[in-house]
Order: sequence, then structure tokens, then C-alpha cells
Amino acid sequence: MSAGDRVGGGRIVDRLPRPLDPFRSFKVKTGLLVVAALFLASLMFWVTARWPFRYALALAMLVSLAVTQILAHGMTSPLREMTAAARAMATGDYSRRVRSTSRDEIGELARAFNSMAEDLEAADRYRRELIGNVSHELRTPISALSALLENVVDGVEEPDPARMQVALDQTERLGRLVAELLDLSRLEEGAVQLDRERFPVRDFLEDVVRQAVGPAGPRRVQVNVQPSGLCVDADVARLHQAVTNLVDNALRHGSARTQVVVRGRPAPEKGGVIIEVEDDGPGISPGERSRVFERFTRGGSTDGGTGLGLAIARWAVELHDGSIEVVDTVRGCCIRVTLPAG
Repeated sequence: MSAGDRVGGGRIVDRLPRPLDPFRSFKVKTGLLVVAALFLASLMFWVTARWPFRYALALAMLVSLAVTQILAHGMTSPLREMTAAARAMATGDYSRRVRSTSRDEIGELARAFNSMAEDLEAADRYRRELIGNVSHELRTPISALSALLENVVDGVEEPDPARMQVALDQTERLGRLVAELLDLSRLEEGAVQLDRERFPVRDFLEDVVRQAVGPAGPRRVQVNVQPSGLCVDADVARLHQAVTNLVDNALRHGSARTQVVVRGRPAPEKGGVIIEVEDDGPGISPGERSRVFERFTRGGSTDGGTGLGLAIARWAVELHDGSIEVVDTVRGCCIRVTLPAG
């Protein structure tokens, strides 16, 4: 590590001047370096013309080397920093960045390197968080299911319908978590291709509600579409996935005494559609509204959800170049999906 480099906060910081940074071409910089060295060497010969030749030559060489070191330092220091940062990445440290003040090809490389380092750091952080969150989410249903089955096997409890229903609920929770993780993985990898078609919004929403509530469930969802012939151009399966998660979320958080309302109406943009799902639950505080669409965030809920439903809904909506947000309402929570014209 050179004298101009120091370690601070896990990053290499270089504060020595880089006089050639304004030039956009590495070739031009190299040419200027050669010209500067030759000019100063000639100047030293002229100044020391009366000295013995060997002394004049030695001084000229020393001055040329000093100038070369000063000018070349700024040209090569990004490469040294990238080498050190790459070695750190090999050990799992993605926090290092390269000083990228140069405007030439090496400066472009340094900026691309910093962008890559940021992406790798974000991916590594996401991987660690995902492992921790998935482990936490799996632990609860597995522990409950294991305890129940141990009691049944040991004869402490009888395998009556009520206890088997508890075991089934925990198994279904595990199945939902695995399915949602697979869906989220496909969405984030871009493996899902949109198969757009035009279809009536009312028929679509009624089908979503029918599947979300189930044949034996209470009819607690009201569908309101204006105008009744409103249509949307979208991928039925992906949009179905998003709205189903919103309806399921509203059913779990809303009161059993009132209905969840699913609305459809035209968007201000011609050809666009707005879909809103509103419940009368505890709502989401303004400070949490931007975070509820992140993975494993429940917005303060402790109802046993996986915290992935709204994240999947966001990704499915963004695949359509749409937007999803929590909007103000007089009761509970209202989530709005805005789809542009196809």
C-alpha cells in the first residue's frame, strides 16, 4: 500500500492529487507523461550545463522519475484499488469502493467496478437476510407440528379431528411459504414472461374473490366495478396472483362483521385501470407504508402470515409497469394497484 493510501472503515482511501484526471483518454495521459518527463530532463540538462555530465544526467533522471511517479500515480491507483477490493471480495467483504475521479477508460472501469460491488453487496445482504428470515419462518410451524405429532405418538394426546386440523393448518402454512418463495424467486430472476390479453375486470375480480374465499367460506367480499364493462390488458395469471394476495391479506386483517371491498375503475391515464382492495382492519401507519411491500415485512401484524404476499403482489404489478401503494382511507387499509394501458 502506497503512502497516499490509508485504510478507513474497511475501504482504501487515496487522497493524493491526480493532475491528469480531467483528460478523457488514457493514451493522451501516457503521451503527456512522456512529454513531461522529456521536457524536465531537457530542462535539467540546460540548467546544469556547466556540471559534469554524469551529475547532470543523474539529476535529470531523478527529476524525471519523480514527475513520472506523481503523474502515473493517479493513472494507476484505481487499478491498485480494484485489485485490493477484488481480493477483499474473495473473502466476502463487499464494502470496498474505488475512487473514480478520472474521466478516461480506467475511470469508467472504476465506476463500473463500484456499481458491480454495490450489486454484489446488495445480493449478499439479501442472501443473508433471506436465509435468516426463511429459517425463522420455518421454525415456528415445524416446531408446532413436531410438538403435536410427538404428543400424539407418545399417547399424551389423542389424534382427534381438532388436533389433526391444527397439524393440517401448520402443514398448509409451510406449503404457502414454499410456494411464495418459489414465486418470488421466479419474479426476481425475470423468469416470468407476461402473456397479455384483454379481459373484463368484473369477471376477473369475481373469480379472484371466489377462489380466495372458497366455497365454504363466508361471503365477506364485495366487488364494485364502474363502469361494468371495464376491461384491462394484462397477464391474467400474474395479476390474479397479485390481487389474490391482496384479498387474502384483507380477509385476514379485516373484521368478520364487515365486508372487504374490491373496486375497479378507469385510471386517469387513458386505457389504464385502478384496482383497490379495502378492509376495516387496524390499518398501516404512514411510517410503515413504504416497507410493507418488502420481503418478510408484516407491518406489525402477528397473524401468522409469511410476510411475502405483498412483496409478490408488488413484483407482479411492476412486471406490468404498474404501481402499488397504500392510500389513505376512512377505515382500515386500502391498497391501490394502478395498471397502465397495455
